[in-house]
Amino acid sequence: MNLTRAEAIERSATLTVDSYDVALDLTTSETTFASTTTVHFSAKEGSSSFIDAVTDAVHQVTLNGVALDPAEVSDGVRIQLPNLAAENVLTVKADALFMNTGEGLHRFVDPVDGEVYLYSQFEVPDSRRMFAVFEQPDQKARFTFHITAPAHWDVISNSPTPTPESAGEGTSVWHFEPTLTMSSYITALIAGPYESVRSELTSSDGRTIPLGVFARKSLMEFMDAENVFELTRQGFEFFEQQFGTPYPFAKYDQLFVPEFNAGAMENAGAVTFLESYVFRSKVTDAMVERRAITILHELAHMWFGDLVTMRWWNDLWLNESFAEFMSTLAAAENTKYVDAWTSFSSMEKSWAYRQDQLPSTHPIKAEINDLEDVLVNFDGITYAKGASVLRQLVAWVGQEEFMAGVRAYFGKHAWSNTELPDLMVELEAASGRDLSSWTEKWLETAGVNTFKAALEVTDDGAITSFAIVQSAIAEYPTLRPHRAAIGFYDLATEGADAGKLVRTHRVELDIDGATTEVPELVGMQRPALILLNDDDLAYAKIRLDEVSLATAKAHLQDFRDSLPRTLVSASAWDAARDGETSARDYVDFVLSTIGYESDSTVIMVLLRQLATSLQFYVAPEHQKATAIAAADSLWVLAQNAAAGSDAQLQFVKAFAARAQSAQQLDTVQSLLDGVIALDSLTLDTDMRWELLTSLVAGGRADATAIDAAVALDNTQNGQLAAATAYAAIPTAEAKAATWDSVVVRADGANAIQRAAITGFGKVWDTSLLEPYVAKYFAAVASIWAERSYETASTIITGLYPSGLVAQSTLDATDEFLATLGEETPALRRLLVESRDGVARALRAQAADA
Repeated sequence: MNLTRAEAIERSATLTVDSYDVALDLTTSETTFASTTTVHFSAKEGSSSFIDAVTDAVHQVTLNGVALDPAEVSDGVRIQLPNLAAENVLTVKADALFMNTGEGLHRFVDPVDGEVYLYSQFEVPDSRRMFAVFEQPDQKARFTFHITAPAHWDVISNSPTPTPESAGEGTSVWHFEPTLTMSSYITALIAGPYESVRSELTSSDGRTIPLGVFARKSLMEFMDAENVFELTRQGFEFFEQQFGTPYPFAKYDQLFVPEFNAGAMENAGAVTFLESYVFRSKVTDAMVERRAITILHELAHMWFGDLVTMRWWNDLWLNESFAEFMSTLAAAENTKYVDAWTSFSSMEKSWAYRQDQLPSTHPIKAEINDLEDVLVNFDGITYAKGASVLRQLVAWVGQEEFMAGVRAYFGKHAWSNTELPDLMVELEAASGRDLSSWTEKWLETAGVNTFKAALEVTDDGAITSFAIVQSAIAEYPTLRPHRAAIGFYDLATEGADAGKLVRTHRVELDIDGATTEVPELVGMQRPALILLNDDDLAYAKIRLDEVSLATAKAHLQDFRDSLPRTLVSASAWDAARDGETSARDYVDFVLSTIGYESDSTVIMVLLRQLATSLQFYVAPEHQKATAIAAADSLWVLAQNAAAGSDAQLQFVKAFAARAQSAQQLDTVQSLLDGVIALDSLTLDTDMRWELLTSLVAGGRADATAIDAAVALDNTQNGQLAAATAYAAIPTAEAKAATWDSVVVRADGANAIQRAAITGFGKVWDTSLLEPYVAKYFAAVASIWAERSYETASTIITGLYPSGLVAQSTLDATDEFLATLGEETPALRRLLVESRDGVARALRAQAADA
């Protein structure tokens, strides 16, 4: 299963694919489907190679008219191809497996109406689970699909859906037109009785582009298709203008599919999204904005990733980072989300900084030796740090110059595969900057730098010297060039901003080396607060000087603008997370200021960081009292929030998640029963599940209550919520049942297992988890060997005993790692990252004590 880069290079040197003709019969059984693939390809005459085909059974292999014995050439994963001709025709007839792990062709049965829904998910290496294929991104080809399915289904692929032909007995066959040239991982098949809303737009070259939004029948009433279409039109307008290239495909469908493992997938012209983006209950504004960013992210991939594709997965970061950067830029400049960079700073950058400080940190341009390497590299470096660094590059060379280089890149490399130097040469030509040193320091080294201000001030407040001091840790000592801004902030005394902390001066400059003098600030009066990396152009942690820190603590809520407030909050979080300041001080900092925050994403991130601090970073002897006091404060915040506001919704959810005292659980019960009501707070289905799960974890509700709730909400969402609630029952028996279901029996789809794992860790008494440390390490190796990557990684990260913050957890991890061979580096990485969370928590607890 684990294709290496060396094998891929050798195969591309041996052969070149022209086209695939794929016939699938989805009606043969509930577990398998018939897959017939005919491939036309050229090769070095007399050479040998292999094609990827993960199958249940291979019935026929015919190469250039010669029948090969499937028992001899196929092992269920690869099919060997001996004695190739200059031009070859290969036909493989096989049975492939429907999956329930969100990989390959995923099969789902809707509990509401019993209907079957299918969708494909192929990134990184899983088109081979649906048809025989040379599974690597540089083997682009044209794909023609013929799909036999129940006649009442809708069938969607990369090409426009054709009129089906009757195949008898309630079935039809759909013959799709050949696709444009593309990599196999962005081909797609979505099939089932999906419902849709249709629209269209006109592309920059005058073509009419049909648009579709799809969801299951039982969810379609909640689908806000017009919002999706509006964002799609705004994205098309922005990207076609910025990229100087019309949308490359014939149509654009967006499909919301069940049990999806990620946020979305950029299949060419047929993008799939997770169903959590169909909002059946009231959700936070942060979630609505996240859906908008995801829609724009996947649309950007139509150019960067689909039209021009990386040659090998070591340039995966460029696909994802570029889409992440462009989606935020598009949101900020061409949608209502004008504060998108605040959300980016709060969410994406915090993810990047966290990932970059793990022992497993790696350069943005990672060395990807095989498929296992790339599977674990869908991380905060590949997405968030890469996007942050692209923003830094744009600040470095100028946005128009950057886009000019991108336009030249698309013009030169459309429909082909590229590597990083292909883009950098165009950016250098457009900007006039030599980017070789920048590339080396930013893309080929790991770690994050920290900025501090070094200044001298006279008694009357005049600055006599000012410099930015850049540092790096010993393990990753690179000091990088940055384009950054310094902001001076003071409290306004008059006008509309009276009492607000506003920017009074800004200077933008290049920072390089250990010390960068800023002579233009000499002679100015020291402000109340100096903000390094103002506007968040640079990728660097910042520390406030003492005066600025005092101002921030006293006046964080008084910032007029959201982004500087977010940057200051991020600095406080960094310091607490790094064990430089007390976790309880950070808890107080959040609770005293979050009520004034207006940005939904910032509130969401602060509440997550608050939960992490309470659960992991507060010293054990203070943990329970601090947690109970914090939950009380959250309830006060919920009561004081504006009626029906986003803040009210978030504070209620956070309170329910943290409620553990008898009084707090009484309040949760009263909310659920309607005895207590907050003005304009809707007690909808999903809110009721959150309140019930809070009561379950607190020992106030049992399986009978969960049974009753799922009987009223026997939907996919309801079943997932119930799985979490059952696993959260605070008894040894319930934890044992969850463990047996997930680890021993492997019950249900990956989505159900993920929900159960979430509930397993919802405990106020961590002694319930202690028996599972030894069981976990006894099971890890077999889980990794026997389960698919998505399932294995979900279990290994989700059930790691991170809730037991103790040296004994580190010792148990180290003992297991010592027995782990070098043949499973991806498994080692998952464990090392989990271990680091416990080690960091121990350091933070020591600082808090």
